[in-house]
Amino acid sequence: MHSTVARTLSVLVVCFGSVAIAPSPSLAEVWPERGVKIITSFPAGTGGDLSARLYAERLALRWGKPVIVENKPGADGILAVTSVIGMRDNHTLLYTNGGPVTTNAFNHDHLPYDPVRDLIPISSGADVSIAVSIPASLKIDTLAGFIALARAQPGKLNWGATPGALDYVVPSFFKRANLDLTHVSYREIAPALQDLAEGRIHFYVSALASQLGMVGSGNIKVIAVTNRERSPLLAEAQTTAEAGFPDLSLEGFLGFFSPQGMPKDLAERIGADIRAVGADPAIGARLASGGLIARTNTAAEFGEIIENERAKVAAIARAGDVKAKP
Repeated sequence: MHSTVARTLSVLVVCFGSVAIAPSPSLAEVWPERGVKIITSFPAGTGGDLSARLYAERLALRWGKPVIVENKPGADGILAVTSVIGMRDNHTLLYTNGGPVTTNAFNHDHLPYDPVRDLIPISSGADVSIAVSIPASLKIDTLAGFIALARAQPGKLNWGATPGALDYVVPSFFKRANLDLTHVSYREIAPALQDLAEGRIHFYVSALASQLGMVGSGNIKVIAVTNRERSPLLAEAQTTAEAGFPDLSLEGFLGFFSPQGMPKDLAERIGADIRAVGADPAIGARLASGGLIARTNTAAEFGEIIENERAKVAAIARAGDVKAKP
C-alpha cells in the first residue's frame, strides 16, 4: 500500500511539475488580444490617411481583430505622437510622415517628446512622390530652366512648400544655387495650389497626389520629383538628381512606429505582417493610384532611412542655411 501511494505521489509530482515548467506563449504569439488602433497624423481623405486605412484593412484580416484608424492631424504631427506615447499600449501604433521624427526637434524649442527615445520604427508603408511644380504660364519645362529664370530675376519670384523637411531642404538648395526667392507660408495646400496656378507663387513643392487635379487641368506643370525614383503616375518627370540637382533630393516616407517599451519580438512580428501586406501587388497598385509607392522594410532599414534624413536636416540647420521656426 505504501509503495502504491508513493508511486501515485511521484506521478502527481511529475505531472504538476510538467505544468509548472511548461513554457508560456510569448506576447508576440498571442497578440493581438483585442482590437488594434492606428493613430495617424494625416487629415481624413489625404493620401496618408488612405494608405493607413488600406494597411489597416489587410492587417485586420491577418490578425483576426479590428484595426481602427484614428486621425489626429495638426501641430506638425505632435498631437498624433503624444497620443500614441501617452497610451503606452502595445495595441496602439503611430502612422506618420518624416516630420515628427526628423524636423520637429529643430522646429520646436520645447518638443513634448523625444523622437529617438519615445518612438520605435517598425516599418515604412509607402513613399510619397514629392513634386516640384511651377505655373504653366511660365512656359518652362525643366528645373534647369526655372533656375535660369530665377537667377535672371533675383527677389522677384515666390516659393512655397508643405511644412517639414522641405522647410530646410528647399531654402538650403536655393542658397547653394545662389537663388533669391521669397518664401510664402501656407497653412493648407489648396490655397497654395490656387496661387501657383494663377502665378502668384512660382515654385511649389508638395506631394504629387495633391497636385494631380491642377496638373490634369493644365494649370500647373511638374518639372521634377525629389525622390530617388520617378513617380508611376508621372513617369516623364525627372528626379531632381537626374536633372542635375541632387541637393534638392528628399524621400517622402510614411511609416509605422510603436511607443517605447514594445517587446522586440512583437515589433518584429508586426513588421513582418506589414511587409507581407506591402508585398501584395494589389496593394501596390492601389497605393500607386493615389500617388504613393509601396515601400516596406525591416526596423533596422527603416531606422537608417530616418537617421539619414534627420542627419541631412541637422547639417542644414548647423550650417545656418535655414533658421528653425520659433
